Amino acid sequence: MDWTEIIAEVNSSELDAAENIAHMTVPYGIYIEDYSNLEQEVLEIANIDLIDEELLKQDRTKAKIHIYISPESNPAEAVAFLKERFDAENIGYKLYSDKCDVESCLENWKKYFNPINVGEKLLIRPVWRDDYDADGKIVLNLEPGLAFGTGTHETTRLCLEALEKFTFKGARVLDVGCGSGILSVAALLLGAGSATGIDIDELAVKASVENAERNGVSDRYTGIHGNLAEKADGCYDIITANIVADAIIMLSGDIEKLMNDKTIYIMSGIIDTRLDDVLSALPDTLEIIAQYEEKGWICLAAKKKK
Repeated sequence: MDWTEIIAEVNSSELDAAENIAHMTVPYGIYIEDYSNLEQEVLEIANIDLIDEELLKQDRTKAKIHIYISPESNPAEAVAFLKERFDAENIGYKLYSDKCDVESCLENWKKYFNPINVGEKLLIRPVWRDDYDADGKIVLNLEPGLAFGTGTHETTRLCLEALEKFTFKGARVLDVGCGSGILSVAALLLGAGSATGIDIDELAVKASVENAERNGVSDRYTGIHGNLAEKADGCYDIITANIVADAIIMLSGDIEKLMNDKTIYIMSGIIDTRLDDVLSALPDTLEIIAQYEEKGWICLAAKKKK
């Protein structure tokens, strides 16, 4: 199978911000080349000061982010997303790509995806890991496949923490941009009565349905292939949108149609520099009732004003 490798070359000083953006394009890890602290890191890791001559010739002012796009995904969309986000953050960059077989890379990534605790009640367990201690927490068994949403990214963790706070027994949940279904499944495990996940990626919808089955909540979960909330109807008690700022802004014009007077609307995937843009786009009838932040990412919870 042919995979597309996208390489983003950025200034080493801007790597952290660029890496956060790159993580939003794929759910299965990225590869970083950064030689800015080569000697120090080699000495700390290997306890030697003899370094290959080719490594010493590398440009210390630049870093490269390698992103692998699956055959089922559209590389052009990933490139467009990277350009938009890098430009918004004023990150200098060069983008180029090549084709590669990264199945072995994906398998290697699985070795580093460990069970993780989220909030006070949840433990996210990759289905291939049996060495974990739930310690009384609710276990969410996850196989992300090629869909976004593992719980390792800040945007997803912040959403999960918000869901833990606001989910109540019997709640009707809408998950816009459901990805792996991690948010929908978590809400159902936390007591929600039903959940509907919508995603423009058909493979993501398939993964979300399979994850609902893995966790014994498939009878309360519906996966829909579609664009944002166009195929949703009625009102929901909780709406999650773990997408990007521009998509949240686009959704804002119609979101009230899906809300009742007590609906909690959870938005994530917002880089802190776009917070004002998102807030400005929200209807005046909504108010922010909670804000969560981690490493420059922001998650908001809103509801209708009384």
